[in-house]
Amino acid sequence: MPINISSKLPAYKTLQQENIFVISSEAAALQDIRPLQIAIVNLMPTKIETETQLMRLLSNTPIQVDITLIKTATHVSANTSREHMESFYTTFDKVKNRKFDALLITGAPVEKLLFEQVDYWEELCGIMEWSKSNAFSVMHICWGAQAGLYYHYGINKRELPKKLSGIYPHKVHPDECNHPLLKGFDELFYVPQSRYTEAISEEINANPNLKVLVNSQLSGVHIIADRSSRQFFVTGHGEYDNNTLKNEYLRDVAKGINPEIPYNYFPGDNPENTPLYTWRGHASLMYSNWLNFCVYQETPYDLAEIKPI
Repeated sequence: MPINISSKLPAYKTLQQENIFVISSEAAALQDIRPLQIAIVNLMPTKIETETQLMRLLSNTPIQVDITLIKTATHVSANTSREHMESFYTTFDKVKNRKFDALLITGAPVEKLLFEQVDYWEELCGIMEWSKSNAFSVMHICWGAQAGLYYHYGINKRELPKKLSGIYPHKVHPDECNHPLLKGFDELFYVPQSRYTEAISEEINANPNLKVLVNSQLSGVHIIADRSSRQFFVTGHGEYDNNTLKNEYLRDVAKGINPEIPYNYFPGDNPENTPLYTWRGHASLMYSNWLNFCVYQETPYDLAEIKPI
């Protein structure tokens, strides 16, 4: 929560320059408070697991958050019961006239397909276009990040020589240490990655509307923001539980894919050992920063006043 002090206090200007979370007492007196309206487009096959992971992180703030779960009408989930989907999800058509403080678009196991080959691509494009005027901030995850970069900025993806799977060290770009999304981040931190493709970093770096916030020498670009800091593209899976990569690895083993052991994950590279949860703190911090600094402090109280990105 912000420090509430007079804007006339000398410390106020100093703290603002240091990007410390302050609010003037004059502004605080006029402040209205309401729950944040957050929509989640859940494209993952393990929908219940993904819901739990994301909501765990979104709840790590004193701000009240109201969640709306959105499903695609053009694709029927084969891994989640119809009863669950009908009870807790709504289609885009039913919310397209609403505005939200934030929208989150998850990944999906369709990386090896061309974007246009995905059966719900046209519908997702409609949602992403709608988000530019109906959601103040948008966070895209993994394939969702690749899809967003492709739709909004024409950034292509390429297939990797082998699946990128493991817990990789990441560093904040030196010029972005004070970015609101990265407040409190260590210089080196870890993030789960699990994907077969990557957005082409050369195209990202060449686009003047985008900036790289976090990068890894081993796994590539991790967090990209647009210049307004209202769109974020996150290639990794900070929301993963400590056993998620293990379950993916064992699933692939059972399928006979013969996967490599996830990098830097099992102690001693032994799948019989319990993985260490080495990324939870920074994952919680990123989502807390997103809600606190990028959404709550910036979105208009009246959602009807949201301006297009």
